[in-house]
Amino acid sequence: MDGNHPQNDLSEIVAADKAHVWHHLIQHKPFETADPKIMVEGKGIRVWDQNGKEHLDAVSGGVWTVNVGYGRERIADAVRDQLVKINYFAGSAGSIPGSKFAERLIEKMPGMSRVYFSNSGSEANEKGYKMIRQIAHKRYGGKKHKILYRERDYHGTTITALSSGGHEQRGAQYGPFTPGFVPVPHCLEYRAQWDVENYGLRAAEAIEEVILREGPDTVGGLILEPVTAGGGVITPPDGYWEKVQEICAKYDILLMIDEVVCGLGRTGTWFGYQNYGIKPDIVTMAKGVASGYAAISCTVTTEAVFEMFKDNADDPLNYFRDISTFGGCTAGPAAALENMAIIEEEGLLANTLAMGERLMGNLHALADKHAIIGDVRGKGLFCGAELVTDRSTREPVHEKQTGAVVADCMAQGVVIGATNRSFPGFNNTLCFSPALIATTDNIDQITDTLDKALTKVFG
Repeated sequence: MDGNHPQNDLSEIVAADKAHVWHHLIQHKPFETADPKIMVEGKGIRVWDQNGKEHLDAVSGGVWTVNVGYGRERIADAVRDQLVKINYFAGSAGSIPGSKFAERLIEKMPGMSRVYFSNSGSEANEKGYKMIRQIAHKRYGGKKHKILYRERDYHGTTITALSSGGHEQRGAQYGPFTPGFVPVPHCLEYRAQWDVENYGLRAAEAIEEVILREGPDTVGGLILEPVTAGGGVITPPDGYWEKVQEICAKYDILLMIDEVVCGLGRTGTWFGYQNYGIKPDIVTMAKGVASGYAAISCTVTTEAVFEMFKDNADDPLNYFRDISTFGGCTAGPAAALENMAIIEEEGLLANTLAMGERLMGNLHALADKHAIIGDVRGKGLFCGAELVTDRSTREPVHEKQTGAVVADCMAQGVVIGATNRSFPGFNNTLCFSPALIATTDNIDQITDTLDKALTKVFG
C-alpha cells in the first residue's frame, strides 16, 4: 500500500460500511462481531485490504472481471478524458468511443456484425432473450418463444436471467419465474449421466431430445456458456459443439453464447466459443470487456438477426423497442478500447495460454499428491479442481470443506474461488482465474498456497 490511508479514516470507513452497506452474496450476521473485508488498493495482480494485508488475486476481482490487472493508468486516463468531453447521451444516438469499440470488437468476431450496449451481463442476456422473443412474434406468431438453457450454466441475477439458470440454490426463494425457459442436461463428463463411448455426442443429442419433447415449432433459442463458469468450470467434451450447432440449424433455433466470463481473452482466444468452431447468432459479454474499469456489456448479433428488426418499417412496433439507460455512458467503451489494446500490445492471449498450461500442470501435480482432488479441468487461465471424498465413488466433499480451503488460502494471502450455494451437494469445485498478466511466479504461488491449504484441511 502507498500509506495514504490513515488508520483512523479507515476505522470510520469500516464503521460506515457495517452501518450502511448491503454486500453481495454475504450473510451479514457475522458483521455484528467482526469487520467486513474492504479492499482499498490494487496493483497488477495484487490487492490490499484495510489492514494493509497483501493478497494475490487469483480470481480477477472475485468474479472473473479484472482481466488486465489493477492500476492501469492508461484506462483510467482514457475514461477521465472521455467523461470530460461527453459523459453520456441516450443510446438512441451514437458516441465516438461506442462506434470505435463496436468496430474493433466486430473485427475480433468474424461472422458477427452488430453491437448493442448495456451495463451488465444479466442485462446483456435479457436483451438477447428479448430479441429471440420478438423474433418469435414477428416470424412465428409468438409460438417459437421457448428458450433452452443448460443445467449448471449461469446467465445472471435478474428474475428472468435466473429463470434461464441451472443453479438451483441461486434461484431459491425468488420464484415464481419467467415462463418459457426449459433446461437441457449438462455436459460434465466427470458427472456423466450416460455410460457411452462418445459422451460429447450423447450430451448434445440430449438437447435434441428436449427440443422434440417440447416441440421444435415452440423453441426459438438455446443459450449456453462455451465453458461453464460458476457451475464448476466445465469444458465441453469432444464432439459436443459440432452436434449442438447441427441441431440448432436443423430446427431453426437461434444459438446464443454467453461469454460474460470467457470473453476478452480468459480462455486464450478473444472469445471462448472461438476454441470450438461455433457460429453463434447472438453473443453476450460483460466482466472482462473493460476489466472492471467501467461498467459495460454487449449483446452482439449477426447481420441476419439485425435485419429481422428492419422489415416493415411502417409498423410502429416493428423494431427492437429496448433501452438501457447506462448503455449510453461513454466511459464503458472508452475503457474497453484501452483494455483491448493492452491485451493486444502485451501479448496477453499468448500469455494466457502459456500460464494456463502451467496452472493446469501444477493442479495435476497436486492431484497426484492429494487424493481429495478428483478432477482437474479448464481452458486458458480459467481452471477448476473438483474435490471428492473418494475417487472411486466420486462423492463430493461438503461445501463447508471447500469453503475451509478457500478461507485458508485467503489467510495465506491468496484469493481463490469456489462453487458455493449453487447446487445442493455439489458445491465442491475450486476455481482459479487470475488476471491475464499472471507470471510463472504468480501461478506457482497460487498452487503452493493451495497445496498447504489442502494439507491443513484434509491432512
